[in-house]
This record gives sequence, structure tokens and C-alpha cells, in this order.
Amino acid sequence: MCGIVGYIGDGIANNVLLEGLKKLEYRGYDSCGIATIVGGTFDVFKTTKRIDGLVQYAKKAPESHIGLGHTRWATHGGVNEKNAHPHISNSKKIAVVHNGIIENYITLREMLKSKGFTFMSDTDTEVISNLIEYYYKGNLLEATKKAVDMVEGSYALGIMCIDEPNEIVVTKRNSPLIVGLGDGENFIASDFSAILKYTNRISVLENDEFAVIEKNGMAFFDKNAEPRGNEIKIIGAKENDVEKNGYDHFMLKEINESTITIKNTLSEYLKDDKIKFDLKLTNEELKNINQIHIVACGTAMHAGLNGKNIIEKLTRIPVNVEVASEFRYKNPILKENDLVIFISQSGETADTIASIELVKEKNIKFISIVNVKESTIDRMSENILYTRAGAEIAVASTKAYVAQVCVIDLFAIYLAQILKTVSDKVLKSLILELKNIHEKVQAALEDDKKYIEYAKKIKDDKSVFFLGRGIDYYIALEASLKLKEISYIHSEATQFGELKHGPIALIEEGTNSIVVSTDKRLRSKVYSNIKEIKARGANVLLITNEKSPQPEFYDDIIELPEVNELFSPIVAIVPLQLVAYHVTILKGLDVDKPRNLAKSVTVE
Repeated sequence: MCGIVGYIGDGIANNVLLEGLKKLEYRGYDSCGIATIVGGTFDVFKTTKRIDGLVQYAKKAPESHIGLGHTRWATHGGVNEKNAHPHISNSKKIAVVHNGIIENYITLREMLKSKGFTFMSDTDTEVISNLIEYYYKGNLLEATKKAVDMVEGSYALGIMCIDEPNEIVVTKRNSPLIVGLGDGENFIASDFSAILKYTNRISVLENDEFAVIEKNGMAFFDKNAEPRGNEIKIIGAKENDVEKNGYDHFMLKEINESTITIKNTLSEYLKDDKIKFDLKLTNEELKNINQIHIVACGTAMHAGLNGKNIIEKLTRIPVNVEVASEFRYKNPILKENDLVIFISQSGETADTIASIELVKEKNIKFISIVNVKESTIDRMSENILYTRAGAEIAVASTKAYVAQVCVIDLFAIYLAQILKTVSDKVLKSLILELKNIHEKVQAALEDDKKYIEYAKKIKDDKSVFFLGRGIDYYIALEASLKLKEISYIHSEATQFGELKHGPIALIEEGTNSIVVSTDKRLRSKVYSNIKEIKARGANVLLITNEKSPQPEFYDDIIELPEVNELFSPIVAIVPLQLVAYHVTILKGLDVDKPRNLAKSVTVE
């Protein structure tokens, strides 16, 4: 959510900014803008259109060698050009781009108004540009330091000043920001994908640090604006990692990359059919775990629910799954021998980061499952399990979810081995099945024509039900989320056994209901429930690994390869991801960048 890119060097700033912003489109935005310094003034252009609208302007814009660009996801103030970034101070001397939320902006705004400042936007960000101007006495770093000392909230800031046209000042607190080191040029960005075309040498700013970026160098400063060193790291990702590679959309590419994602993730930790994790937790500590808390948001939380299922079944350790935004405020009951597992694709999820801070304060053991090295959560955590999903660009998570489920399945088996709660023979068979599960996923991918045909049947629906019992309910939750977030069709996932306790009132003639049934133990119960909804006129799509079920239980069917029910979420979700994708395409919607959503939720 929101994206920052900045440039200073011998190149054409507008070109670099626009290319960087294009790479950040996947994060979600509703307006965008650029500001460069030309002839002692700011040249600014903003739009509520896509970045292509900026491109048309840039073709005739005057040449500059320093600039800032931004994609905004509205928080304070509506979607319009006056609220788009960059924001310029009253004197037209300071330009600011900002990710995050300033919590005390009303107080600061009133203080600045009393000093004669006026405001052109409804944003919290404009407070920053004017606050820096208020403190500016010829030193941009010093003014920025004084301004952010007044600020409460989160921010990543890129700042330019007309009086100091050869530098960009940056600082951050609880919102990601990196600087990139080039040759005769340097960069800033909220995500390294924005600058991979130009450099893979980066430095990650920590909270309350500052940096001054110039054409031929950069200097770093601590929270007191005292000089300090900073480590330059090499990013292993490549620019073509964020290309479509012949697919029409990133989401379709990423669903089809599930097989290689599974192989890459499992091969990271499966060595000679043995699970090896590089954890700083001893076997004795793991043996003494009383309770596990899994904390995550959205799709990652659904992966956590699958983790609850397999961990409890294999280890008999009770597992609570908590939404991060609630966990941090509920004064959670955490005890010395508890373990917390955090899951985040981006490693920048604000509520998850705040929950980690809470757990660290209480000195509770925790493990983080992330996809992005050098992300905030990665750097906060001693115990890391990486999902090797590669770059995921589409806002709706697909292959990263599959990778998260694979990692947590491995951890459950690993823990069961240590605790000896399951026989070695059973665990070896589980490892073998998991090792080969990519073949089952590939088989599911090859039935895409069936998914297209079903998508045609529901594309005009106003509402769709997803139903399941046990682990199939967790699959239904994730499938429902996929459909609603990209197609804008209301969908509801319900535990089949709870249907008679209220939701069945919504079933009527023609209601499309997608039933997930992969657990053999619950199949007879599921079929009884199907009879109940069909009696009320529902049309049923049955997702099952049963061979040749009776036709009376479905109107349409997707037959899955047979797999142990512990691992069924990895296979069963793929057809449902593709159904959601095809529904969205048939409706003519933007599948990679759905409205109102952001890839990485970096504010509360």
C-alpha cells in the first residue's frame, strides 16, 4: 500500500521515477504523482488515473536529474489530485512523499495554522511538508529531524528542498524504506523491486534513522542525526522476477508457479528426506511448548488455520489462530513456554509487526514465516522460516499461500518428530507425500478448461456460498476471500454444520454453493448437508477427491487427485484460485490490482 521511489544522478529523473512506479503498481493505489526540481522550482504532476497518465505528461516535461514519485492509497482525504503526493509546503520550498499515517496530524495542523500556514489538501502528509518548512533554517536534515520529533505515527519519508537541490533526505518509522547505491546515481524506494533495473546494492533504513542521498554518495545518521555507518547488502532477486513472462496477468502466472514454489520451498528444508531448520530453539525448548499461537492477517491467517489443523493432529499441542490486528489489543494471555508463529508474505504487515513487538517485550519465543528477505519482520526475528515463492506481484496472494501452508506442514512434522507423538513410519510417509505433492498440484492446474466453464456460470451472481467441514472449511475461507477480493462478488464461507443455525436462510432457488469435501471421515455428514441445501434450490459445485461420487450430490464437479487430508489445502485451493481468476477476467475487471486493496498493508 502506497509506494515511494526517488532518484538523483545523471539520468533523466522522470524516466527512472515512472519505471519505478510501474514496478510498484502491484502494491495498490488510487492516485499517483511526481515532483522534480527544474530551474529552482518544483515541477509537479499528479493524477487519479493510472501511472500511464503520468507517462503522457513526462514526455513533454522539462528535464531534471532529481525527483520523487509516489503511488497513494487513500487514508486521510478522498481520491483526488489535491490529496495525491508529492505534497509541497506553503513557500513551495519543500516537497514530501510519505507512506504511513500521522496520528497527531490534527494537533500539528492546528499549531501550524496558528503560525500562518494554510493547507490545500485533506491529508496528514501536508502537515509534514509544512512542519519541515517551519523548522528549515538552511539545513534540510536538521529541519527534518526537528519535524519528525513532533510526529506520532508511522512514516517513510522522501524529502527535497529547492535550496538544497543536490540531495534527498529520507527517514522512516514503522514503514519500509530502502536506499539503492548506483554508479553516479542513487535511489530511494519503499520496495527494492522499484529499482532492481538499476542496482541490486541496497541499504535498509531502521526506525528513526536518516539518510542524505546525493548523486555520488550517501550518508547515514542515527535517531539523533549523528553520523553512523550502514551496511550495503546485495539483493538476489532479478528484474525479470517481476515480469509476466508471457502470461496475460501476474495472478495467472503466479498460480501456475505453484508447482515450482512448492519444490523450491520444500527443497530448502528437506535434505535426504529429513527436515532441517536453522532455528535458535533447542529441542528441549520445543519439547516444553504448552501452547502455540499463530498470528497473521488475511490469506496468511488462513494458512495459519491449516497449521492449527496439522499441528494439533500430529503433536496434540493446542493452537490458537489470531488475527494480528486483534491480537495486539486483546492483552493476550502468553506464558513462558508458549510459542508464537507469525506469518506474513511481505514481511511488512503493520499489525503483524506490532504483534511481534508485543511478544518480544514479553520475552516469548517466536518463529516468523516470511517470503521477503531483509523485510522488517525478517530483521526483527531470530527464528525465520522462508517461503521460497519468489516475487508475488498480484494483490491476491496465490503461490505465497501455498508456500506458507507447505512450511507450516513441515514444521508440524518436525515438531512431531521431536515430541515422538507419531510413529517414525507415519512421519516418513507424510514427508514422502509432501515431497511429491507438486505433481498433484500440476494435475489440478491442467483442468483449467473446467474452471473456465464453471466461472461462466457464476460470473453474474451477486452472492456465492463456500461450504466445508473441518479442514475443508479453512480451504473454503481462503477460496471465498479470493473470489470476493478480485471479482467483487459477495461470498461467504460457512461451516456446513452451522448452516442450520442461521445462514441457511440465505439459500434459495438458484443459489450457487461451492462445497469442498476432501476429508473422508466427514464425507457422509457433508453429503447430508448437501441434500439440505439442494432441497432449497441450491446449485452445488463439489470439489472432492472421491472417485465417482453419486451425481445426486452435485450439479458440477471438480475432481481432485487423491491426497492425505492433512495436505488437501495445497491441492484443493488451486482450482478455486483459477475459478476466481476466470470470473474476474470474464467480468472485465483488473485481476492484478483490485479496487481498494493493497499488496502490503503497512498501516493499521
